[in-house]
Amino acid sequence: MSDLKKYQGVIPAFYACYDEEGEISPERTRALVEYFIAKGVQGLYVNGSSGECIYLSVEDRKRVLEEVMKVAKGRLTIIAHVACNNTKDSVELARHAESLGVDAIAAIPPIYFRLPEYSVAQYWNDISAAAPNTDFVIYNIPQLAGVALTPSLYKEMLKNERVIGVKNSSMPVQDIQTFVALGGEDHVVFNGPDEQFLGGRLMGAAAGIGGTYGAMPELFLKLNQLIADKELERAKELQYAINAIIGKLTSARGNMYAVIKGVLEINEGLTIGSVRSPLTPLQESDRPIVEEAAQLIRQTKEQFL
Repeated sequence: MSDLKKYQGVIPAFYACYDEEGEISPERTRALVEYFIAKGVQGLYVNGSSGECIYLSVEDRKRVLEEVMKVAKGRLTIIAHVACNNTKDSVELARHAESLGVDAIAAIPPIYFRLPEYSVAQYWNDISAAAPNTDFVIYNIPQLAGVALTPSLYKEMLKNERVIGVKNSSMPVQDIQTFVALGGEDHVVFNGPDEQFLGGRLMGAAAGIGGTYGAMPELFLKLNQLIADKELERAKELQYAINAIIGKLTSARGNMYAVIKGVLEINEGLTIGSVRSPLTPLQESDRPIVEEAAQLIRQTKEQFL
C-alpha cells in the first residue's frame, strides 16, 4: 500500500500555461511549478479541470506533464489526471504519466453517454492497468461529468489495489463521510469544492485539491493549519473570507481561470497566458473585477497571515 502521508495537505490544481499564440508554453509551465514550490504546497494536480484538460489534445497534456515533472519530481507530490472521453487516449496518458514517475494518476468517468456502473468500473480499471505501478485516484465531480460515484461503484473500485482514494468534488459534504467510511484508514479522500475546505476536512478529508488555491495558496495553507491546530472559529472566519474571494473570481464575464491568471499577473508578477476557446478570455469590462479580486486577496493575507 502506498504511503498516504504524501497526499495530505494543500494540493493546488495546476493551470494550463499558454504563450501569446495560445499554445502550451514550456517556460511558463515551469515557472508556475517554481511558484508553487516557493509557496510551500504539498503537491500539484495536473491536467484536471483547472488545467482545461477537456480542451487540450493528448500531445498538449503530455507536454504539460513533462514540463511539470522536469521541475517538480522529488519536490512535490504529483497527481496527473489522465482521463479522456475514450479508453484508448486515457490509457496512453496513463502509460506516459507512469513513465515520468508521477505519484498517482486520476480520472473522471466517461461523459456524455450514461454508462452503467460496470462499464465505468472497467474504464477506470483499464486506465489503472496501463500504469500498474502507480496509485490511482477516482475523480468524482457529478455536476460536470453527469455521472456520480456511488457507494456500490466505489466498493467495486476498492477491489483494485492501486486505488488509494477519491478526489471528491460533489457538493454534499456528507459524500466525504461516506467515502471515508468505505475506504477506511488505507485510503484518502480529497476535498474538491474550495468553498467547503473546512467542512470537508472536518468530515474526514485528509487533504484538498482545488482550482482557486493557485490564486491564494498562502490562505489555504493557513486554513489547513488552523484546522490542524483546532482553531475552528478562526478557520471559519478565513473560510468565509476565501469564499468572498471566490465569489469575486467568478463574477466576471470571462472564465474564472482567466480571472485567476489576471490576478496572478497583478499579485505575483506571473504571466501564464489566457484560457483556451471555448472558454471566454478576459473582457475589457472584467479589468476592475480582476483588480478587486487581487486586492481582496492581499487584504485577506494581511488579516490572517
